[in-house]
Formats: sequence, C-alpha cells, structure tokens
Amino acid sequence: MLLVIDIGNTNTVIGVYDDENLKARFRVATDLKSTSDQLVATLFNMFMIHGFDIKNINDTIISCVVPDVLYNWQSANRKLFDKEAKVVDHTTYTGISIAYENPTEVGADRIVDAVAAYEKYGGPSIVVDMGTAITLDVITGDGKYLGGSIAPGIRIAQDGLFGKTAKLPKIELKQPTTAITESTSEAINAGIVIGYIGMIDKLIETIEDEIIERLGIKREDINVIATGGFSELISQSSKYIETIEPDLMLEGLKIIYDRNINR
Repeated sequence: MLLVIDIGNTNTVIGVYDDENLKARFRVATDLKSTSDQLVATLFNMFMIHGFDIKNINDTIISCVVPDVLYNWQSANRKLFDKEAKVVDHTTYTGISIAYENPTEVGADRIVDAVAAYEKYGGPSIVVDMGTAITLDVITGDGKYLGGSIAPGIRIAQDGLFGKTAKLPKIELKQPTTAITESTSEAINAGIVIGYIGMIDKLIETIEDEIIERLGIKREDINVIATGGFSELISQSSKYIETIEPDLMLEGLKIIYDRNINR
C-alpha cells in the first residue's frame, strides 16, 4: 500500500492506495505546533479506524507547501514505518516539463495538480485549485507546465471580513439564490460566493484567451478542471469549469510515485 500526504496551508489530506485504488482518505488540520510523535499518533489512530495494518504500508510520498511542518512529517514517517518518505519538489521527475522563470518558486501542489490533470485529460488544461489560495495553472498538450495565476482563497476573504469588522458574523457559505439579500448573513454569503465565481471565471476566460493566442487552440479544446475544498460550491455557477476532481492532488501524488519507483 502507498501512503500519499498533501500538506496544505490549512489542511493536510492523507490517502491510502492499494494498487490503483484509493482505499481511504482523511483530512486533518495543518498545525505548525504538532510534533512528530503527535503526527505518529494521528496516523496510527486513523489507520486503526479504517482497519489498515501499518505493516502493509510500503512507501510514502509527500507534497508540502508548509516547509515548517515538513520535517516533523518526515520524522513521523521514519518512526512509524522505519523508512524515508519521498518528497515532491521542482527537481522530482514528473513526466511534464516546467516552463517557469524560476522553477524553485513553483509550489509542489501546483506541480502535482498539473501532473494529474495532464494524465487524465491531456492538454491544454487549466487546473483551478480552490484551497487556502486559489491557483490557476496551465498544462499544454505536449506536457509543458506554463504557470498561471494565484489569488487569495475564499476562506481568507471570509476570515478577513469577519476579523476586521465589528458586527459582521462568520457564516457557513452556500449557493446564493440572489444578490439582493434581506439579511446580513445572506449579504455576506452572496458577496463572497458570487464575487469569487466572477473572479475565477474572469481569470479562466483571460487565461483561455492567452492560450488561444499563444498556442492557436480553440476555446472548446481547453479542459478546465476544478479541485480543492470550495470547488463544488463555485463550480455550480461557473461558466467555464467542466469537471470537478476532489482527489486530484492525491491522484497526482500516486502518478508521480509510480513514475519514480523504478528510476
């Protein structure tokens, strides 16, 4: 079995693959204060809950955008499995090429998303990852990662509004039915959700225009794939998002592992 770990700024998503099958996934908060022993306990307890024997975990691959917690996850992996985890970065063989001014600046999450999208849908593809930050990344038909755009995530906007105002409540976001609302909570919900739909669609439209101009591709030939925590909420009303892939990052880690296992 393969353990795949995606360490994001807010949450860490963990998956267990048995051959090609994702047998389980679970999500924990990314905590800068968690020690390696606490992470060992977290993994052990979750394996127990899902009925996995740690002896069946053959290897681990990690994607991380929070360097301060990576060492403790690596240490936890050594303690629990007595082996080193593989960590994805810009030097990892992925099967795609990175056409970026400074490849060291490309987050592992963006690389992994692009690998999975290209493997499943080919290119050109736009991957919209709606996590703590919203990233939009482009992979071409010949497997070249071109880069993309980054915007503040929905949770950042919500937390900023809640934290910087005296009376506005923190709410659970849902699909709004109108932009002319009759309560403060509905007004906040509409402002954030409709606003972000508009922003993301405008970014997708602009990126598609540039792809068409640079590559001579028809708009209908461009794949648009969404992933991340808010992908389902936003994609319902997006004009451009065609596909939602909630496990895109985990799948990308599995693909990268398979491509490196015999190298």
